[in-house]
Amino acid sequence: MYFDPMYFVFSMPAFLFAMYAQWKVSSTFGKYRNVISSSGFTGEQIARRLLDAEGLFGVTIEATPGELTDHYDPRTKVVRLSESTMYRTSVAAVGVVAHEVGHAIQDATGYAPMRLRTSLVPVAGLGSSLGYILFFAGMFLNFFNLSLIGLLLFSAAAVFAAVTLPVEFNASNRAMRLLVDNGLVTSYDADLARKVLDAAALTYVAGLAQALSQVLYYAMILSGMRRRDD
Repeated sequence: MYFDPMYFVFSMPAFLFAMYAQWKVSSTFGKYRNVISSSGFTGEQIARRLLDAEGLFGVTIEATPGELTDHYDPRTKVVRLSESTMYRTSVAAVGVVAHEVGHAIQDATGYAPMRLRTSLVPVAGLGSSLGYILFFAGMFLNFFNLSLIGLLLFSAAAVFAAVTLPVEFNASNRAMRLLVDNGLVTSYDADLARKVLDAAALTYVAGLAQALSQVLYYAMILSGMRRRDD
């Protein structure tokens, strides 16, 4: 079985960055999960207050298993909070919960990058599976154009990751404004909550780095294939 050492050259830096990002978010959340927020409200109470303050009375809140599995579902208009945030009163929980409410507000206001990301979900999913099949089929058949189509298809994952960045950064900024404007955090609480959100943002940057490293690696292979055909 042939293994290309160049794969390590392209993928290892992004992989190590992703490992660091995951460690950073886990350690930062763990550090502040026991720091009680000044409001004393649970994550669920914070979410409900923020949603109501924005007039989003129809958005519901549900518990979801796991730790840091919090997310907003635009299809069902539900903010799902993990066990590590829903019933906790920590500044870490407050930051994460407000971030998800930020996504709900993006959805309600038609925030363009979020709408674009949602529309890219099926394309990115199809590209991730079919793209690799077409790429390697083209390599096997020595059919450059087929491999090129495959590369373009799984490049959709990188586009999706790139579009995700402004969506997540905007949600975090909205979260901090919401907490401050509604008097739910002190300046000290806000600083700690921001550290948690900044650490979480690294994971999305790492996701983009990994997606780009894959695209660049296979683009290099395709370039070599083209030179052999010339």
